[in-house]
Amino acid sequence: MAFKIFYSLQLKTKALWQDNLDKLEKKILECEDDSIILASEVFLTGFAYQKMQEASEFSKIATRKLQDLSVTKTIAITMIEKEGKEYVNRFKVFHKGRIAYTQSKVKLFPLGNEHLHFKAGKIDEIKIFDLDGITCAALNCFEIRFIDLWKKIQGAKIIFVPAAWGKTRKVHFQTLTRALAIANQSFVIASSCAGDEYAKGSCIITPYGVVYKNDSREIIKAQINLTEVEKMRHSIDTGIPY
Repeated sequence: MAFKIFYSLQLKTKALWQDNLDKLEKKILECEDDSIILASEVFLTGFAYQKMQEASEFSKIATRKLQDLSVTKTIAITMIEKEGKEYVNRFKVFHKGRIAYTQSKVKLFPLGNEHLHFKAGKIDEIKIFDLDGITCAALNCFEIRFIDLWKKIQGAKIIFVPAAWGKTRKVHFQTLTRALAIANQSFVIASSCAGDEYAKGSCIITPYGVVYKNDSREIIKAQINLTEVEKMRHSIDTGIPY
């Protein structure tokens, strides 16, 4: 199907995790069926460094809920999950009632002390995956600063960017996500937190660099035509397959 509706959620994480899950469910139910929805990085719990075990247990509850909600919609988000004796920041895609894809965060943000609390994922986890014949990929927040990772996912038609981006570096987020869409000739769906210390800037960007965003809204919506990817890659041939 050439036309698709994308949603980027721009929500503020609260201290009560169940409230966050309830809010996420409410917003997902407002989105149309057969749409693709992205929520921000660790929206449900925040980074919860003092409660990592509890956060990982809550992620199990959230996973079951999002599987149910994804029967008619595609939902993407990152969660804190336990792996062995350590914890990872894991991107998860829920599609047709199941977990369709997972990817652990590889590049941990040193200014946020992520490296002290999370185990880094393996670089091989960052790869192109398929959703009903649509090639997709994801870079988690800080990872969009690494150009070698842009190359790794070239060819994907849709790139997810969940983030918890600091307000003082908002221009970086806006510039990098737009450049990623243009350089990779892909659609980018970026979702960043709406908390006081965060940048917002959630958006949907076309391969032409057209940006749909509104920092005053909790839901950013765009109806897109996936054939724009092929048109862009055909008309301005940089060697990316189409």
